[in-house]
Amino acid sequence: MDNDDFRRGKPTNHKVFGKDIVVLAGDALLAFGFEHLAISTVGVKPGRIVRAIGELAKSIGAEGLVAGLVVDINSEGLTDVGLDHLEFIHVHKTAALLEAVVVLGAILEGGCDEDVERLRKFARYIGILFQVVDDILDVTKSSKELRKTAGKDLFADKVTYPKLIGIEKSKEFAEKLRSDSLELLQVFDSEKAAPLIALANCIAYKQN
Repeated sequence: MDNDDFRRGKPTNHKVFGKDIVVLAGDALLAFGFEHLAISTVGVKPGRIVRAIGELAKSIGAEGLVAGLVVDINSEGLTDVGLDHLEFIHVHKTAALLEAVVVLGAILEGGCDEDVERLRKFARYIGILFQVVDDILDVTKSSKELRKTAGKDLFADKVTYPKLIGIEKSKEFAEKLRSDSLELLQVFDSEKAAPLIALANCIAYKQN
């Protein structure tokens, strides 16, 4: 969607293989996700697998990723976009994918509804956190440091957190999201929660 020429210091796939092949590759990978979940999930009750498939489908469909991207695209160049509008975009885009990643594990392991929803909230916080940090880096780092094109959101006239509330307030918001997300994990066994704690900190302190 962002059509960038570089990612992680390398030419993006559509620059290497062409847009038609990349769209087909995306379609194939999307289908493979459902295939893998349906066929390769062993030792789990069928009801949990069906619920997980439904969760994944919802996260990437019209109520999740697609909704966020549509609003994101249609918001370029708008001048009357507020924080609620921006949060909608990232809750339904970045956060929706992280929700699926985190919640699917809880569903397949038979977690209770309360734990699933707690983890969903955690994932939503770190999903927004990812975008806030990404927005900050886009205007404070060089293309070399980011290993992708810097300032691209500004050039595309996209609404971002620094654009709406400034860099310092964006940094404060990012720290609050990190803190609030970690607080949600305190009820879980510390060893089991360790990977999620590491994920939240990795997102908060990423440099590219």
